[in-house]
Amino acid sequence: MHTELQRLTRSQAARCKPGIVHLGLGAFFRAFGAIYVEDAVRRSGGDWGIVGVSLQSAGTRDRLAPQDFVYTVVTQDPDGGETLRTVEILDDVLVAPEDPEAVLASMSDPSTRIVTLTVTEKGYCHDPATGTLNFAHPDIEHDLENPLPKSAPGFLVRALQRRRSKGRPPFTVLTCDNLPENGRLVRRAVLDLAGRIDPPLAEWIAAEGRFPATMVDRITPATKPDDIERLAGKAGCRDEAPVLCEPFRQWVVEDDFVQAYGSDARPDLAAAGAELVADVTPYENMKLRMLNGTHSSLAYLGYLAGHETIAETVADPVFARFVKALWRDEIIPSFAPPEGVDIHAYADALFERYSNPSIRHRTWQIAMDGSQKLPQRILGTITDNLDAGRECPGLMLAVAGWMRYVGGIDERDEPIDVKDPLARELQGRLEAVSSPDQKVAALLAMREIFGSDLADRLAAPVAQAYTALSERGARKSVEDLL
Repeated sequence: MHTELQRLTRSQAARCKPGIVHLGLGAFFRAFGAIYVEDAVRRSGGDWGIVGVSLQSAGTRDRLAPQDFVYTVVTQDPDGGETLRTVEILDDVLVAPEDPEAVLASMSDPSTRIVTLTVTEKGYCHDPATGTLNFAHPDIEHDLENPLPKSAPGFLVRALQRRRSKGRPPFTVLTCDNLPENGRLVRRAVLDLAGRIDPPLAEWIAAEGRFPATMVDRITPATKPDDIERLAGKAGCRDEAPVLCEPFRQWVVEDDFVQAYGSDARPDLAAAGAELVADVTPYENMKLRMLNGTHSSLAYLGYLAGHETIAETVADPVFARFVKALWRDEIIPSFAPPEGVDIHAYADALFERYSNPSIRHRTWQIAMDGSQKLPQRILGTITDNLDAGRECPGLMLAVAGWMRYVGGIDERDEPIDVKDPLARELQGRLEAVSSPDQKVAALLAMREIFGSDLADRLAAPVAQAYTALSERGARKSVEDLL
C-alpha cells in the first residue's frame, strides 16, 4: 500500500496567504475551524491562510509536511456513508519546542490578524476552580523569566509584546476551547501574565486587544491507523493525517474583533455558516452543560460499565434512559436557553448524534483531563441546582464515576490508562485511604477542582454514589438510580 499509492498533494489553486496563526493544531480544529475559514475564503475571498502551531510534539507537522499541509476531512454519516473533502487552507505547521522564535515571528507578523487556539482546558495553565492563572505552573514559571515561552498564554503575551514594541496593532485572540466564557478566561490569563512581565503591556492589551468568546460543536473522534489504510484504498492516494467527524457543526462567535483592521479584521465567517452574535454565553451554557456535561457523565460511567464508545453506551437502554433523565430533570432546569432555541429538540438532536454508529468516539478519549473539565461541564450545573433547591442525583453519580475512574482500576480489576495532569496526585490520594467516604473526602479536598463550599455540599451524596459504584458497579447503579 505504501509503495503503490501516491501521497495526497496540493491542487494547482492559488495558495492563500496567511492571516491566522492557530495554537494547538489537533484533529478538532482541522475538522472544524479550518473548514469554516476555508469556506469563508471560497465565498468572500481574503488572505486568511492558517499557520498551525504544535505546542508539544512534531507528530502532526511530520505527517502533514510531506503532503504540503493538505489533508482530508472525512464526514461520517449515521447510515455508514462517508464524504471526503480535501482541505488546503493550512499554509505551514510550526513546532514550538523546536523553534519558539519562528512561532513568535509568525504571530508578530503584520499579516497575522487573528490567533486562534484549541489547547484544551489544561493548556491555559489556570486554576479550573477559580479561572485565575496558575503562577506555580512550571510553564508559567518558565515564561515569566524567558522571552522564548512554552505555554499558550506565554506565546500570546510575548507575541503581543513584540507587536506593541513595533507599533503594530494587536491580533484578535479567538479561543475555540470548551470553556465557559472562554474569551474572558483567556483574556484574564493573558492580562495576569502580562501584568507580571510588563504592566504597561497589560494596559495596552486591555485597551486595544479583543478576546471574543465562542461556542464550538462538532464531534471529532481520534483517527486510528486502520482509518488511514481504509481511506487510502477508497481515495486512491495516501493521506497520513486525515481527520474524522460527524456531519453536524456549529460555531457561534462574538463579533468583537480588533478594530484597527476595519473590514479586514476577520474572514466572512457568516458566509461559511457561523453565527455572529453579541453574547455567546447562553449558547456556551447550553452546549457545555447539555453536550459536554453528558458526554463526560457517559464517558466515566460508560467506561466503568465496559462500553468502549459513546454510541455503544447510549445503545444500552439503561444509559439511554440515564442521559435523557439528566437532560430533562437536572440540566435543562439549570440554565436559560438562547432565545428562540427549542431546548428539548436540541436534546433530541444530541441523542441522535450520540447514537451515530459511524462515530467511534471512545469513552476513554472523552474521559481525559477530567480534573480540568469537571468544573465547567458538571460542577457548575450542580451548583446552580443546589442553589435552587433541586436535587441532582445523576450528576452526583457522574462525579463519583470520575472518582472511581481516576483510581486507575476498572470493575474487572484491570488497569485504566488515566490521562490527566493531576493523575499522580489523584491516585496517591485515593491509595492513601480505604473507605468510600475517605476516598471521596480526599478528592473533594483538592481546591484546584472543588471550591470549599461546594465540596461540603457534595460530600454526603457523592460518597453515597461512590459506595453504590463500588458495591454494585456502574450499570446497576445507573439502573437503580432510574
